[in-house]
Amino acid sequence: MAWTLRPPAHRVGPPARRWWTAQALLVVTGPAVLAATALLVLSLLFFPGALPWLAPLVVVGLVVPALGYALAMPALRYRAHAWEVGESALYASSGWYRLRRRVLPLARVESVALRRGPLQRRFGLATVAVTTASSAADVRITGVSGTEARRLADRLRAAAGLPAGEAA
Repeated sequence: MAWTLRPPAHRVGPPARRWWTAQALLVVTGPAVLAATALLVLSLLFFPGALPWLAPLVVVGLVVPALGYALAMPALRYRAHAWEVGESALYASSGWYRLRRRVLPLARVESVALRRGPLQRRFGLATVAVTTASSAADVRITGVSGTEARRLADRLRAAAGLPAGEAA
């Protein structure tokens, strides 16, 4: 008998998509375009004869993949990221390149932390990190609105029998 998991019930909000886009622009696309510009300027200054073949190579090798990443990754990640808290387990789905679905028994939860980076704060988002004794079973639910993340963390702590509180 083959088992299939349905997608979790709760999805991240639209600000998560903007956060992932900003992240992609800052971490991948921005540096790639900067490197491409530097290569082309150096080529123009020192090796002008190489520009006719180097420019298309740089554009195809650096700029197009970086822009493709910035356009595709947030949309794919937005479709995959979701979570659901049941009576006895947390069910989370994440990823963009490789989809990961995890079911974590609430009885195994050791801590629940609420994390916000500077860019996440700018978009009003947070990450709920749920840890267990096994590091392979840890779950991070990213791109959740700040108020929803607090409610989710409190609900997980209560369901797991942990003391209330918030970790930065």
